[in-house]
Amino acid sequence: MAITRWDPFREVQALQNRMNALFRDFNTEGDNALTTASFMPAVDIYEDDKKVVLKLEVPGIEEKDLDVSVENNTLTVKGERKMEKEEKEENFHRIERRYGSFFRAFTLPPTVDTEHIAANYNAGVLKLELKKKPEAQPKQIKVNVGKSIAA
Repeated sequence: MAITRWDPFREVQALQNRMNALFRDFNTEGDNALTTASFMPAVDIYEDDKKVVLKLEVPGIEEKDLDVSVENNTLTVKGERKMEKEEKEENFHRIERRYGSFFRAFTLPPTVDTEHIAANYNAGVLKLELKKKPEAQPKQIKVNVGKSIAA
């Protein structure tokens, strides 16, 4: 049996390393994502043979306050949810929804055709359809089955 020396700061150092890694991961979300974004909308991403689809939950944001752009195979979605001014200042209101700006960036695979992107905003969901390049789409190959000749 090996004898190991007890170090009271070993656990503290391990905890500090984990916390540093956590903050490092948060900081790589985007350019200063912790300081510039007030909230981050949820997103669903799925694909089929012909397209990649992103659905972002952005209720309460007007279409004019959304900005979608593509540059260097990076899809960027920015927006802002503005706080509604209430006229009843004498009553206490509870505010649980997040307001302010958001920023999401997605690295696109090389199979996506960045020239053909469709954006649709309906019922608080921003739907982005990114068509795949024709060469990336699967091709169906027909297999001919021949009859064998008996000898």
